[in-house]
Amino acid sequence: QVQLVESGGGLVQPGGSLRLSCVASGFSSSNYVMSWYRQAPGKERELVASITNFGGRNYADFVKGRFTISRDNGKNTMYLQMNNLKPEDTAVYYCKAVRNFFAYWGQGTQVTVSS
Repeated sequence: QVQLVESGGGLVQPGGSLRLSCVASGFSSSNYVMSWYRQAPGKERELVASITNFGGRNYADFVKGRFTISRDNGKNTMYLQMNNLKPEDTAVYYCKAVRNFFAYWGQGTQVTVSS
């Protein structure tokens, strides 16, 4: 069964850090472009960062310099290190795996940034 499972979300104060993980099962994610998206209440889902199977990285302007995407193909896992979190980063964070015509989504993990 193909599955993506996110974890690591939670409540953090402004300026704090969190590390999200996305574990793939049922397929080898090493050949997939992996991405993090987020969706805040009342807003559309938006791309946060992506990483190719060769390690090329792309970031949305609103997270550049604060978030770092990485992957460990041996563990079939992708990560998102989030530093200097802001209240506007509050959202459900989803991981996505894409290869050719195949796309898989995780169920999401909630990140809340609040004092």
